[in-house]
Amino acid sequence: MKAKAEFRDRPDTEVAILDALADRPEEGLTVLELRSHVDVDIDSLEDALANLKEDDLIEVTNEAQRTVIVPEERVLGPAEVDDEASLFDAIRRRFRR
Repeated sequence: MKAKAEFRDRPDTEVAILDALADRPEEGLTVLELRSHVDVDIDSLEDALANLKEDDLIEVTNEAQRTVIVPEERVLGPAEVDDEASLFDAIRRRFRR
């Protein structure tokens, strides 16, 4: 599963975080688990998480002495991804760099 198209115009790190969280919407991910899915340094990851939290796109909870991050329900896209839209998004991201 991926984040909805309306949330894919954000910076690459934020989109990668949303996509990783969309794969595990119920159980969420810890910061360390996110680092294994999103290939950025910890400072970039923290900045992206702060932006997503500020925009109410993620929820952060403390469970059994660990911090878990889950996506807000409105962020989750369909289980099937339109390959043409994905190709278009990839090309658009490539030109924004």
